Amino acid sequence: MAGIWSFSGRYRILHLTWLAFFLTFVVWFNFAPFAPTVKAELGLSEAQLRTIALCNVALTVPARIIVGMILDRFGPRITYSCLLVYAAIPCLAFAFAQNFSQLVYSRLALSIVGCGFVIGIRMVAEWFPPKEIGLAEGIYGGWGNFGSAGAAFTLPSIAAATAFLAGGQINWRLAIASTGIIAAIFGIIYFFNVQDTPPGKVYERPASSAGMEVTTKKDFWFLLLMNVPLVGILGVLAWRLNQVKFFNATTMYVIWFLLLCLYLFQSYNIWQANKQLMQGEKRYPPEDRYQFSQVASLELAYVACFGSELAVVSMLPTFFQRGFGLNATIAGAVAGIYAFMNLFARPGGGLISDKVNSRKWTLVVTLAGMGIGYLIFSSLGGNVPLPVVAVMTALASFFVMAAEGATYAIVPLIKRRVTGQIAGNVGAYGNVGAVAFLSIYSLLPNDPTGDRIFFQMLGVVGLIVTSLCAFFLKEPTGSHSTEDVPEAIATKVSVTK
Repeated sequence: MAGIWSFSGRYRILHLTWLAFFLTFVVWFNFAPFAPTVKAELGLSEAQLRTIALCNVALTVPARIIVGMILDRFGPRITYSCLLVYAAIPCLAFAFAQNFSQLVYSRLALSIVGCGFVIGIRMVAEWFPPKEIGLAEGIYGGWGNFGSAGAAFTLPSIAAATAFLAGGQINWRLAIASTGIIAAIFGIIYFFNVQDTPPGKVYERPASSAGMEVTTKKDFWFLLLMNVPLVGILGVLAWRLNQVKFFNATTMYVIWFLLLCLYLFQSYNIWQANKQLMQGEKRYPPEDRYQFSQVASLELAYVACFGSELAVVSMLPTFFQRGFGLNATIAGAVAGIYAFMNLFARPGGGLISDKVNSRKWTLVVTLAGMGIGYLIFSSLGGNVPLPVVAVMTALASFFVMAAEGATYAIVPLIKRRVTGQIAGNVGAYGNVGAVAFLSIYSLLPNDPTGDRIFFQMLGVVGLIVTSLCAFFLKEPTGSHSTEDVPEAIATKVSVTK
């Protein structure tokens, strides 16, 4: 990766792709800096504000799965370009919203943009060999994730600078609309400046894009089981919307029924993709098999790390204000450390995964550090000096984002031809975690005690997932090869832990 700072060949693809991801994150988190302003202007309650935060991550769950399928079928170039252009529509709708209902509908539509991460995982994997995949994916994810901090740093300034266009008030509407317009323009630029694969390399596609391909009958049932939370979490969101009187109980029950139908439809598509296997008409040779338990382990890891990151980003400034008596400016600056760590912590996790001899134990150690970090964080009180708080924020966030980098240093090595679907499912589980954590947070006491319970919960979840990965995750064979080795070798999974 000596040429990381160059803008030619595969590095040009990497830089254009992380920038695309960066813009999707700016769009995805363009509401957070203006939450108090929007709350005051439109007369929202605290419960309604927290509901909008849930809507911001809700449809990302199914979107990551669907986009993973589209990605494997059509390639990252077209898929990413279309998503970036689409981003302008919900951004403009949210910017023109006049009431809570319009905010919810436009935010749900905008949450789809959060699935952009999955697309770049496949793009980067096509251009970098296994030995360098950890750092490359870490740079893509970490520098792209920094878009949330980029939104926090730049959008308030844009809104303040254009206040003269809004009668002297903070022009949050123009700032949010501009993020979608910029994303759409870059989507066109991206389409004309990237390719799906290096010259001479064939883009591998699965036999079916309708459902994920598995290679054993046992894994078929395992996949159906692991799809339950992906639909179930949307039922939790429906319950939450009912709690804030967005719709009545009858509507909630109808949504639950439709979600059950959605699960059955997904299950049917998975059956169609694996019918020959389940009917005994097809058998995969050992070198062409992969273990779905690998995918399940990574899904749980992403619940713990990325799910907690999304949840913590939305409440950390409030935590510092309530628990430490900081004003909004200082609390926001200290909380910004958490997002700022994305610049090097996530690439760092990928780089460590590349350099040490085990990608599995890199993930296990970073997950353990994350769990311990959250537990220590929960014990901090208002009597702790601010520098200590800042250091602990940096340490906790380092392990969170390093674990994310270590997770996606493994994802592209499981099974090349279904990388998009695997990345989509793992990424979707991150959003399952975010919705679950934020739902629990909304039920906790609205005071420092509730905040500390929240961090204790994240720490315990992190340590439980650490144990599961230590026992069940296996090291992918060929994961440190210097060449982009053939599918049968690169994705074969060893039988030793």
